[in-house]
Amino acid sequence: MVGVDHTNQSVVTGTVSFDDLLEAVGEGDRDAFDVLFDELGPRTLALARRVVGSSARGEEVLQDAWLQVWRTAGAYDRGRGSARAWITTLVHRRAVDTVRHDVAEHRRDERFEAARVPDFDSVSDDVVARDERIRVRACLDTLTVKQREAIDRAYFGGLTYSEVAAALALSPATVKTRIRDGLQRLRTCMGGR
Repeated sequence: MVGVDHTNQSVVTGTVSFDDLLEAVGEGDRDAFDVLFDELGPRTLALARRVVGSSARGEEVLQDAWLQVWRTAGAYDRGRGSARAWITTLVHRRAVDTVRHDVAEHRRDERFEAARVPDFDSVSDDVVARDERIRVRACLDTLTVKQREAIDRAYFGGLTYSEVAAALALSPATVKTRIRDGLQRLRTCMGGR
């Protein structure tokens, strides 16, 4: 039965403290490990999740850290601190190392992507887009100044026919005609019908 001894704030099982349990783990006692994990596992899981910012990643950190507890418990020295502090520090360090690793990996991936030679499709798309821009500019040059001005205000300026008409001091019908005729000329120039 695990309980808390409120006189010295150490958790005990019967009369065994965390410090005693960790020393027993250092001697290979699996039952002591189970009791220690049952008592400190939830708290150290919360710590790991908080540091890494992810439940799944926190669980991975917890598993690695407690494996390290099992492997290195023999190095625990109660004269240097409590078992709870030793385990918590170990979990925290593992979580911080995980965050550093993840950040470094993310930066490495970003550098790789930035340095990556564009694939053929990307280069091909860039060439086609540049050719399209050249064609569109050439076709825009075939418009009259009045057509281009009306189209520019309507399509690139985001104005309605009425707003274009007001800006150019024209009737809305005249603006619609200029835009319709200009778009027809663009369509023909671009190879449409």
